[in-house]
Amino acid sequence: MPRLPWLMHRFNAPQPPSTGSYVSMALSRGSNLRVASSFWGFGLLNNVLYVVILSAAIDLVGATTPKGVVLLADVLPALIAKVSAPFYIHRVPYPLRIFCLVGLSFVGMQLVAAGNSFLPIITGICLASLSSGFGEITFLALTHFYDRNAVHGFSSGTGAAGLVGSFLFMLATTVLHVSTRWTLILFSISPFAFLLVFFKLLPPRDYVPVDVDLNSDSEPQIKTIDRIKPLVRPFIIPLMLVYIGEYVINQGISPTLLFDLNDMPFAAYRDAYVTYSTLYQVGVFISRSSAPWVRIHQLYLPAALQLLNVGICILQSMFMVFPSIYILFILMVYEGLLGGAAYVNTYMQVTETVPAKEREFAMATVGMSDSAGITLAGLLSLWLEPALCHYQMRHDRPWCQLT
Repeated sequence: MPRLPWLMHRFNAPQPPSTGSYVSMALSRGSNLRVASSFWGFGLLNNVLYVVILSAAIDLVGATTPKGVVLLADVLPALIAKVSAPFYIHRVPYPLRIFCLVGLSFVGMQLVAAGNSFLPIITGICLASLSSGFGEITFLALTHFYDRNAVHGFSSGTGAAGLVGSFLFMLATTVLHVSTRWTLILFSISPFAFLLVFFKLLPPRDYVPVDVDLNSDSEPQIKTIDRIKPLVRPFIIPLMLVYIGEYVINQGISPTLLFDLNDMPFAAYRDAYVTYSTLYQVGVFISRSSAPWVRIHQLYLPAALQLLNVGICILQSMFMVFPSIYILFILMVYEGLLGGAAYVNTYMQVTETVPAKEREFAMATVGMSDSAGITLAGLLSLWLEPALCHYQMRHDRPWCQLT
């Protein structure tokens, strides 16, 4: 397709100078710092609204509506974007994608904030989700044109998004008592920072977008599927299992992990759900930032441990095996550590083991794992949360119906 000069010029700049002198070495280090900072910013900006929406779930739909409804609206459009992207993403220039992300995110959050009924709120969540999914595959693919600082930075940024989003939402609504509506309006401004990071901070590169060989005699859809198959067992399945486990906990079980209000350090029952979300994101941030020091090569290990956590949390919801909510606080951090570790180590192994000519495609394609897992978790949570809540009510623990 013809290049669009006004969109593409920034990627046609010369490569950074060689490192044959102290001056060029200093320039290279500065470029590496800009790469890491840029992708950290991309990860933060791309995921923060997703986290804020999940943190606001109990305020958006109330205590009696399963939080899986919000989870599905927040992830299903992202899954659709990620699954379909390998068939068309090569046609869309990177700069044009950035403008799409800004528009979708801003409009979506405005609808969520201004909505006073179920339909506009869910519509806004879906638009923000579409932006998040499209953004993740964009930035993961873009890491191919930079060194591993890009992967480290993006992973850490997505972890920071969870911590920043959940903490600031808790601070605004629980501590400062700012309304959920105004909190969401303030967050809706954040996507415009994409433009600053992409066009000003990120070092330019000359690149060739991923291609599916449209001139081949074979059907491009068949060729694309053949390229996906080798990624399923080593990368997609274990990462998907981790996300099934952690989001079943987050949306299907944690709203029922309650004690009598006098036994919790909160003024309202809804504060427990928001606090669980924040502590989970603390763990995610720590582990997603850990790749330079700690590596996990057996990707099915965190998946197995996360599914074990699901069983522990279900037992706690039903039988209160732990006598204190503070033990659950630790469990939520541990849950986040496993989820974040699975995420960063999966993409690091893609970077290290997939051939260079397939790496951009692989990074974008493996991105469907989390959304697929979260979607399945959301569907399961639609049944699981009400079932656990009804069980508790039959045993004289009505807290899950209270706010």
